[in-house]
Amino acid sequence: MEGPAERYPSQWEADVVLRDGTPMHIRPIRPDDAEALQRMHLAQSEQSRYLRFFAPVGRLSDRDLHRFTHVDHVERVALVLTLGGEIRAVGRFDVVGAGVAEVGFYVADTEHGRGLGSVLLEHLAAAGRDRGIHTFVADVLPTNARMVRVFTDAGYDVAQEYDDGVLSVSFSIEETERSWRVMAERERHTEALSMRSVLAASSVLVARLGEEEHPSATLAHAAARSLFRSGFDGPVQLVGLAAEPARGDLTCHDRLADATPPVELAVLAGPPDEIVDAVPQLRELEVRSLVVLSHGFGEQGPEGMARQRTLLRRIREAGVRLVGPASYGVVGHGDAGRYDLSLWSGDDAPALLRPPTAAGEQESVGLGLFCQSAPGGYALRRAARDRGLPVSSFLSSGLRTDVSGNDTLQFWSVHEPTAVGAVYLESIGNPRKFSRIARRLSASKPLVAVVSGSTGQATPPGHAVRTSSQPQRVLTEMMRQAGFVRARNISEMLDVSALLLAQPLPAGPRTAVVSSSTSLAALVTDVAAAHELPLAGRPVVLDPFAGPEDYAAAFEALLAREDWDNVVVALAAPVGETDPQIAAALARAAAADGRTWVASAQGLVGLTDELSADGATVPSMVTVEDAVSALAGAVRHADWRAGASDPLVDLPGVDPVVARRIVAEPLSDLPAGTRLTLDAATASALLATYGIEVLPSTTVADAEAAVAAAERFGYPVALKTSSEVLRHRADLGGVSLDLSDPDDVREAYERLCARTRRFLGRDVAVEVQPMAPTGVACVVRGTEDDLYGPVVAFGLGGDATELLGDVSYRIPPLTAADVRDMVRSVRAAPRLLGHRGLPAVDIGALEDLVARVSMLTDDLPEVAEVVLNPVIVAEHGAQIAGFTVRVARPVRQDAGRRMLPAAQPGWPSDASTASVEE
Repeated sequence: MEGPAERYPSQWEADVVLRDGTPMHIRPIRPDDAEALQRMHLAQSEQSRYLRFFAPVGRLSDRDLHRFTHVDHVERVALVLTLGGEIRAVGRFDVVGAGVAEVGFYVADTEHGRGLGSVLLEHLAAAGRDRGIHTFVADVLPTNARMVRVFTDAGYDVAQEYDDGVLSVSFSIEETERSWRVMAERERHTEALSMRSVLAASSVLVARLGEEEHPSATLAHAAARSLFRSGFDGPVQLVGLAAEPARGDLTCHDRLADATPPVELAVLAGPPDEIVDAVPQLRELEVRSLVVLSHGFGEQGPEGMARQRTLLRRIREAGVRLVGPASYGVVGHGDAGRYDLSLWSGDDAPALLRPPTAAGEQESVGLGLFCQSAPGGYALRRAARDRGLPVSSFLSSGLRTDVSGNDTLQFWSVHEPTAVGAVYLESIGNPRKFSRIARRLSASKPLVAVVSGSTGQATPPGHAVRTSSQPQRVLTEMMRQAGFVRARNISEMLDVSALLLAQPLPAGPRTAVVSSSTSLAALVTDVAAAHELPLAGRPVVLDPFAGPEDYAAAFEALLAREDWDNVVVALAAPVGETDPQIAAALARAAAADGRTWVASAQGLVGLTDELSADGATVPSMVTVEDAVSALAGAVRHADWRAGASDPLVDLPGVDPVVARRIVAEPLSDLPAGTRLTLDAATASALLATYGIEVLPSTTVADAEAAVAAAERFGYPVALKTSSEVLRHRADLGGVSLDLSDPDDVREAYERLCARTRRFLGRDVAVEVQPMAPTGVACVVRGTEDDLYGPVVAFGLGGDATELLGDVSYRIPPLTAADVRDMVRSVRAAPRLLGHRGLPAVDIGALEDLVARVSMLTDDLPEVAEVVLNPVIVAEHGAQIAGFTVRVARPVRQDAGRRMLPAAQPGWPSDASTASVEE
């Protein structure tokens, strides 16, 4: 039976990466898919047809084709995976009962083993949750074990029952931490694998398109020069470029059409329209990844944006990953050696990752670099070179049309040579996914980040990024939760990276100081105090003319002490630069120790041979402020990592299935882009599904009704206006508390009505509510932001808190430690803990409430906003005296299904459909 027809659900469209790293497109089926569906079916084996239809079905009848391709997207849903316009797999569900749907898959024989079924299941489950489905069922032939594995391997608890030769299975499609882990691990594997052709390629093509006189020709020449300078040993093809010194594996062509497959990685520069037109030829060359150096796309306004959209569509149809446009290039290391395909023209030799020098020696480790724009790429490469940092990989995403920082983090997670990751961000397309990936990676590899601009929320031209209504602090907190060491600029980022790369993580914050100058030692002490690094003993200050033997003795005495975790060595030579023998004594002492050493040695910057001994290096910074700042960042990361494995909050009394049913009805007729405030009864019922109980209240029309309500509730009671302006303002007469008899209620009612008429010029409704116990008024808020997704905020109630911005923010999912820190991080937190002799309140009950709001906002993107104000936290328990819940059609970017970024929010992927963002 078909339900009511609904518009084409473009929000279900996405580009995905398969198990082998190949991109495909997933979308709802359309009536014009009949011929493609028939072609796929006719190419199937008899066994595949039998397993799908339980019968040897030959050609699909016109009636079947019509039924399969004409769905209402509500009661009957079907999704297809396509590549190059051909259907490679179909997944569908049909509603068979309240919240229950029968699911099935049909995967082309040529695609088995590539993970198409698991991708379809993720997206069908997400679509099912959109439609109020909570359970999938399926009838499977016992010989079709592959189908059952798709369900169980996805992390669902599958119930099975065998009857009359058929295996019946059923499972809840509600997201769980286990299903999220499975999805995230598959996402990591596939996206990291797709990045191998970018950062670990074995064959390369560099092409100049268009006339030599075109400005972009210089970009192609620069990339070719960088490639030859890097010593890559794999096959290289050049198009429209002059050859460097002859090589046996180098081929030159005048036209792209003359190149020969296979080519793993292609680099193009030329007129933007010619680049777009060249994509079909790349498919014939079996190109897996493309780097576009040229400009002329999204940064040039609507026309350029349209061109960028077309480029993305074509490379997705070709199954190619795209870096750029406007990329500064990439540096990678594959089986054929290291290759530099960037626009860098400097001598980069000190910054190259050194390969193993002896048989059996472990591969060197280095720094992974990611940036977006070309200026950022140049600044990163130069700063890394100046510090002598070994670079394991480098990627500039340019306009970030496809390959992004998320993909790069995924690659680093499986790339053993990358020990530390440094990212320079100008925009973040999907912060929720970015945070999720980074949080996992930071637990094993330190990540350091700079977000450009003073707010971190500027959007450069050509970057497809949604806007946010949240304050800048949300970005700061997101980066901290994800484990990033946040730096103020590129220099600081690479200083911290050098320390994390060369030295062990700090075991604690206690910091010793060794210096050749009393004034420098005092400066180190002062800066360390500002960074909350406690000083370990008195600074060790040597004479400015002390020699290597004096330093060796001082370091030996320091090594014998156990009262410090880190040491800052500040050396300033009286004349010239640091004595090499003193530097050697410092390096030997650090190599013999297992703690963290950092220096500011005059004349030495970064990782130098002078400060290296026995395979270890002490990084040296330009100033002592730089050295202490880098150490403070490393200490913060070590502290964060100590709690990185904490479990997410998972409280009892939570029922997301019932919650979705409650919001489904008000959402059914709600136009996109609008919000609806739920009535008090519906909002209360929704909150109750997450174990959030609110104080009852009732709206009254006159004083006698108020008295009757008070007697039902029992005295004392509170009266408050329903006006959003006055309902929390006792100072303006919008609230009357502790009313203990009928006369108090009558008087308060009349006074309340008079005040509202005075301030608002009209009458508003009055609410009667039982009095909550005396306590501290707090505000807990959950918001669904277009950019960040769910955001939870906490603060104490009152004008002072709001005006001073004393609010803490976190992005779910949260751990118990996140919740504890969130409540205690506001400046007014001492009021909760017993300030000036006042009794401490039940902070455990408050944390439980914050955790439940975080779970609700994380699970239900349909909830646009939930505000609990005030929450009265007493010595025992917490009572919610006011609440508002608003719902809207969800637009969340990271919702439990794998998908690649689209070129622009709301851009159509073809003439009749719209695509979703990253």
